[in-house]
Amino acid sequence: MDHAADGANVAGSATDGAIETRGIEPVPDHERHGRVRELFPTWVAANISVLLLTMGAALIVFNKLNFWQVLIVAACAALVSFGLVGVLSVSGKWGGAPGAMLSRATFGVRGNLFPGAILWVARFGWETINAVTGAYAVLTVLDLVLGVKSNTALIVVTLFAFVACTFLVSGMGRKALNVCNKWSTYLFGVFSVLVLGYLVATIDWSEVFSKPAGTTAMMIAGIGTIAAGGISWVPTGPDFARYLPHAASGKKIVGATVSGAGLVMVPMVLMGGVMAVATPKLAEAPDPVSFLGDILPTWLAVPYLVTAIVGMLLINSLSMYSAGFTAQTMGVKLPRAMAVSINAIISLVGGLLLMLVAKSFLSSFITFLILLAVSFSAWIGVYAVDMARRRSRAVRYDAEALMDTGPTSRYWYVGGFCWQAMTAWTVALAAGICFTECAWFSGPLASTFVGKYGLGWAATIVISALVMAILPTPRETGTATAPEGAAQSEREPEKVPA
Repeated sequence: MDHAADGANVAGSATDGAIETRGIEPVPDHERHGRVRELFPTWVAANISVLLLTMGAALIVFNKLNFWQVLIVAACAALVSFGLVGVLSVSGKWGGAPGAMLSRATFGVRGNLFPGAILWVARFGWETINAVTGAYAVLTVLDLVLGVKSNTALIVVTLFAFVACTFLVSGMGRKALNVCNKWSTYLFGVFSVLVLGYLVATIDWSEVFSKPAGTTAMMIAGIGTIAAGGISWVPTGPDFARYLPHAASGKKIVGATVSGAGLVMVPMVLMGGVMAVATPKLAEAPDPVSFLGDILPTWLAVPYLVTAIVGMLLINSLSMYSAGFTAQTMGVKLPRAMAVSINAIISLVGGLLLMLVAKSFLSSFITFLILLAVSFSAWIGVYAVDMARRRSRAVRYDAEALMDTGPTSRYWYVGGFCWQAMTAWTVALAAGICFTECAWFSGPLASTFVGKYGLGWAATIVISALVMAILPTPRETGTATAPEGAAQSEREPEKVPA
């Protein structure tokens, strides 16, 4: 077997110390001590971003929605996007491996490189956006507290410091992230309540509730924009569920994921919308953070931004944590912590370009979200159908075969490619791009109902799932062996929450 590309086996437990040394190799049963409730703070932390305030403001300013429509959009976006994250995260406890690794069973050990490469590139973009937002937050705090104005040198220093901290935290692994997530959830929750209380006391609510309703089309488009961030987490959902025992409840996994994300997404988007009524230029601000210094008093803006900085640091750390697995799956012959350095370097360079060269942060961000949703959606549909087919199998994922990248692998299919999955993915990705319209280009089908309503991402999921479902079921080779110590409930058919 060819294990060279996947990293060496780790002697003893890979999670006993403070720094996690386990890479993409499946987690053995005796190390599966995770608890479903740990997912709640993980997904709370994954959404602690002031970008949600800016996106909520955009719903008011650009989509012309009112208060109640923004509330509906935020709730629907959280339910749809993180519902998908939760459902597909169940495969993590089935196979005990990261999503990028389990995807080998879907696309083939070679075929997986193609969607993996696109997901990896998209992950670079997401990490760059978060790094830039974090750096802007630091610059705003320096301005509010010390009166230090932003300049090129300071931008470079703050961005480098933010990326470096992200790299250090993500390199430590699951245990460090869980501890950070827990405390950041508490802190951010406290200051968010204070901000909400301040808004309740100072905002002109008659102006907020008198705003006329927008169109249904703009509501649907808004759901897609807000949901894009959550959709980008779908392929990495299994990464955070792989330490759960086989007997962990799938319904509870979905519940913890959706509730954790929704607890932050809904009020943050709504607060951004309320702020935009009082300050319409909020959504057009040159950066996504400095407006807080104008809307909130310094005594509240500074601690709120500090906790937001920690939150964005954790978001990027979670993203880089998973990106390390993707890099290893792509053949990068480095330990996970070192593989993360590739993403750190790219996000640093991309961040400098966005902060020093790009003319509009928000325009670049919205365009990125649109393309991000389409690129991830093609993978989601194919993976979901493959996962549904594995529910009734005695052994859902063969750990040994996942690590085998040669022709002897159970997931070799034809020449290392599962042609059914590759076909569905390619067709859906092409269709999704055709339905897409953004600042950079307009697809040939962008003027259709799907394109006008911003449903390109949804159409991509449906198309990839349908094509995968109607094509012949892929035939794996060899015979899988049940993992040692697997619980009986794992060997029996399980209903995956819809």
